[in-house]
Amino acid sequence: MGAPFKKFEAHGHGGPRITEIPLRMVLPNLVTVLAICAGLSGIRFAFENRFETAVVMVLIAAFLDGIDGRLARLLKATSKFGAQMDSLADIVNFGVAPALVLYAYLLDRAGSPGWIAALLFAIACGMRLARFNVLDEQTDRPGWQVDYFVGVPAPAGAVLVLLPLYLSFLGMQPTRTIAFAGVAFTVLIAFLLVSRLPVYSGKSLKIPGDRVLPVILAVVLYVLLLVSYPWHTLTASVAAYLIFLPFSVRAYSRRAKKEGEAVLPPDVDHKGIDGEG
Repeated sequence: MGAPFKKFEAHGHGGPRITEIPLRMVLPNLVTVLAICAGLSGIRFAFENRFETAVVMVLIAAFLDGIDGRLARLLKATSKFGAQMDSLADIVNFGVAPALVLYAYLLDRAGSPGWIAALLFAIACGMRLARFNVLDEQTDRPGWQVDYFVGVPAPAGAVLVLLPLYLSFLGMQPTRTIAFAGVAFTVLIAFLLVSRLPVYSGKSLKIPGDRVLPVILAVVLYVLLLVSYPWHTLTASVAAYLIFLPFSVRAYSRRAKKEGEAVLPPDVDHKGIDGEG
């Protein structure tokens, strides 16, 4: 990965001044910034009681945050600056924004337990992202384990935790009892984020040539359903994902036994936290 900047000039006492940056280096960072704007705008709309718009903005932020890294790799525009920006955006879009939107709509009806649940989710998301960054740098993991996330990934957690809003948009009333149920659900998702649950990522999934067209048709159908019936489709997607988790654990256990590895995926080494051995 070469240097992203092509030309430097002396600039007073402040060191070299960047005079030329390839456009391909700017695009991924621009997408990241737009994702942050969408996530923060979702929080604003929640404060204005425009909750459907708030949820849409959070989902847009999650989508943009999911493609910026892929766009950078596609354009060969990866950089340390972009990686740091992406990590900060992930915390905002997958942790802070969903937690505050959910709190403004439902969890505040539960009082302090609601705020505690929102905090736990945001903190769990930050911890999940930190663990992902550490595990992503480890090169001694068996190749097959790369196909599994350790714990529910942050983007999925953001979509899952908003389930109470999807149901409310379908007619469920946000009562105090529902608020306490939302507290329990939020805490559950927070623990799934920081758990060692092996979740299949599908990174190495290959589609047979004779099934490409049916898969494309299925994706198009899902997008059309998402556009036409967003809350029904998202509710069904959350249910399907939660049902999928036990099957993922079962598949990992079978593969681990076959390879002679531990049943649970390896976690990060916590001995060096804060630089202390």
